[in-house]
Amino acid sequence: MLLRDGTAGVEVFLQRRVGGMEFAGGMTVFPGGRVDLTDADSAIEWAGPPVSWWAERFATDDARAVASVCAAVRETFEECGVLLAGPTSDTVVADTSDYREARTQLENHELTFANFLASEKLVLRADLLRPWANWITPVGEKRRYDTRFFAAVVPHGQIADGATSEADTVVWQTPADALAQWKSGGNVLLPPTWTQLTSLSGFATTADVLAAEPEITTILPLMHKVDGTLRIDFPDDEGYYEAGPHPWA
Repeated sequence: MLLRDGTAGVEVFLQRRVGGMEFAGGMTVFPGGRVDLTDADSAIEWAGPPVSWWAERFATDDARAVASVCAAVRETFEECGVLLAGPTSDTVVADTSDYREARTQLENHELTFANFLASEKLVLRADLLRPWANWITPVGEKRRYDTRFFAAVVPHGQIADGATSEADTVVWQTPADALAQWKSGGNVLLPPTWTQLTSLSGFATTADVLAAEPEITTILPLMHKVDGTLRIDFPDDEGYYEAGPHPWA
């Protein structure tokens, strides 16, 4: 969940996935993607909480914690052009345009993230990320994921863009505006996206978000049918159905 402070409060960067994609096509989502095997490279130089801290927060082992954090930073760079890394442990790059070619190579799996950081002498800034939530795709979906959500603020000087083949529209919105658009049928939100937007709507500034320490429990929704209509049951889902069934159903 890539964030910034706007005139109306916290804004979040959202993408509408290309309609033909096999999973969540046409849905409005946060940037993200699948963990690569190379994301677990322990040689990556990083600043911030130790691996053991991340493993404890996400109730996983060290290898998966490293891979999850690195994947979050890599996917944010690939999909948005925002890079949470810098020349030293307390700096961050102000302009990522010089890394345009490397970004393409990463997306095409022609370059590993570890090799990119090493060649550019960059330190991964894990301290700029916050662990937020953990959802597992319901039983019954053809593609299932164990998804870890993070929050991060766009570094000063960097610009989030829509230069990715996986999205046809990108937008900065307040969580409240995104939820209002969803309620009117203007976008389609899967339960985890709706839930995170709902939680973000309670914060006045990005500093408040970064200071939060949400309790992370693994959520496995239940998918079933009610009177022939697909329904997903998950914690605090009452508001999700206030407007009735949505297009994904």
